[in-house]
Amino acid sequence: MAKKPDSNPNYKVIAENRRARFDYAIEDDLECGVVLSGSEVKSLRENTSNIAESYAAVEDGELWLVNSYIAPYERAMFGHEERRRRKLLCSKRELARLWNETQRKGMTLVPLVMYFNHKGIAKIKIGIAKGKKNVDKRETEAKRDWNRQKQRLLKQGG
Repeated sequence: MAKKPDSNPNYKVIAENRRARFDYAIEDDLECGVVLSGSEVKSLRENTSNIAESYAAVEDGELWLVNSYIAPYERAMFGHEERRRRKLLCSKRELARLWNETQRKGMTLVPLVMYFNHKGIAKIKIGIAKGKKNVDKRETEAKRDWNRQKQRLLKQGG
């Protein structure tokens, strides 16, 4: 029987973009590595980062994470820039697919979750998404409320 990733002591969620699934319709996702400096990794281990306002972009044949925040590490000899562009690692085939998807109308690359995998390596999950309109957001919210109400009714009746 395979272990769940959460049961591994090294697996740890660093930052999560909780608004992404509300604001975007996620069609597909992809796990990428992140190029980080030493002080950035130390800071992430202390759980001080934010990917809520960030996005990913394919530029000049490379994948970049733009506007993500990693807090400065106080005990670092050589610090890092907090909101610098960070290079994301993926295969050439995946990069070509991402570039084709973003060229379609309304598609964007949204970071969903940043985490340390079971080997202790920092990874980020990127979603290929289409922006939702306000009508779609209200529909999603109504569906979620109905499911919540349904669960309450089932719990009371049973």
